[in-house]
Amino acid sequence: MKILMFGWEFPPHITGGLGTACYGLTKGLMKHNQEVVFIVPKAYGDETKDVRIINASDVNIDLRNKAFSEYWNQLKYIEIDSILVPYADDEEFYRITRKYEHHSEENESVFSTNYKFSGKYGKNLMEEVKRYALVAAQLAVTQDHDIIHAHDWLTYEAGIAAKKVSGKPLVVHMHATEFDRSGETVNQVVYDIERRGMMAADRVITVSNLTRDIVIDKYGIAPAKVITVHNAVEPADKSEYFGAKKYVKEKVVTFLGRITFQKGPEYFVEAANKILKRDNNVRFVMAGSGDMLNRMIRRVAELKIADKFHFTGFLKGGEVDHMFALSDVYVMPSVSEPFGISPLEAMRSNVPVIISKQSGVSEVLHHALKVDFWDIDALADSIWGLTHYNGLSKMFISLGKEEVDNMKWDNAALKIINVYKSLI
Repeated sequence: MKILMFGWEFPPHITGGLGTACYGLTKGLMKHNQEVVFIVPKAYGDETKDVRIINASDVNIDLRNKAFSEYWNQLKYIEIDSILVPYADDEEFYRITRKYEHHSEENESVFSTNYKFSGKYGKNLMEEVKRYALVAAQLAVTQDHDIIHAHDWLTYEAGIAAKKVSGKPLVVHMHATEFDRSGETVNQVVYDIERRGMMAADRVITVSNLTRDIVIDKYGIAPAKVITVHNAVEPADKSEYFGAKKYVKEKVVTFLGRITFQKGPEYFVEAANKILKRDNNVRFVMAGSGDMLNRMIRRVAELKIADKFHFTGFLKGGEVDHMFALSDVYVMPSVSEPFGISPLEAMRSNVPVIISKQSGVSEVLHHALKVDFWDIDALADSIWGLTHYNGLSKMFISLGKEEVDNMKWDNAALKIINVYKSLI
């Protein structure tokens, strides 16, 4: 089977979990002998050679062609002048929005034969989304394929355009909805694109049943059309940080993620306070940044627990692995989490985890402690158990590592192949 797949980023040039998930899924599909052509707006040349990648910036189109000009005019409604950020999973949303520079380089007119995508998420993002759709239409004509697969809202217009030209089935992958990113105060432009993509698709794949329910209830998509395929995690080689020395005698309990309302950082701080009232031999780490960071720092100071509480700032790559190596417990008290790959990464690093019941990953994990995000007493009790009863901790480490090692992208890919087959 030949799959024309549209993404917005690909490792090593990624801003978060979206690119990582695309890479894992693509490799899984290829292991099952599926032929994948992965298109990105901008390729840098240092991507893996295992996957055939097409750089949209290298695709020539003639906008004097009546079909292209008509489609361009149809897309004018999605113009917007703001910085929009795609699904970032456990990466730093707040840091991403601050670091993106407005793209000021000289560029070809979007109406030129060849257009160089910036690959950024700046003020020209929606223009690039539209141009990407035109490139998709061109590729749908020139690339032999059986099915079209578009990841997240930035590529939905591309998927629609490719389907319109080729007539081949379209699968759209919902990694996170606008309700996950923005709560109930959604960006209407993004919501409209998401809904348009899912309405046009032959199947919608969601990363959890939690997300599936949102897609059905909030977007009005027919339930029979929406299939859940849970994410997985890349198997890890033995980390260079395995057995790293902590230099502190206390147990270390870690929160790692965006310090925003969605991730529930305040519940972590309040639970830490309850623990430290009973036992001073525990340290708490909040790794990441976000719009609630200063508020959390102030709250820690008010509770007078700053001597046992550490704020590391944003961590990436090897820094994350190092933090897991130093941790005795990992906590993800998210208010709303489409999936949540970080608990899998922690378990892979032999760290027992506590997760909120309001996360997609709680649907598939059996060897993790699960609490309601708002139940601070239950969260504190769970932390206490894992930091004070070695037998309990060792059990979750052993069984959790075994469980997560079996959560492979190969298995997720097989489920998606079955979705493809049902449409062809």
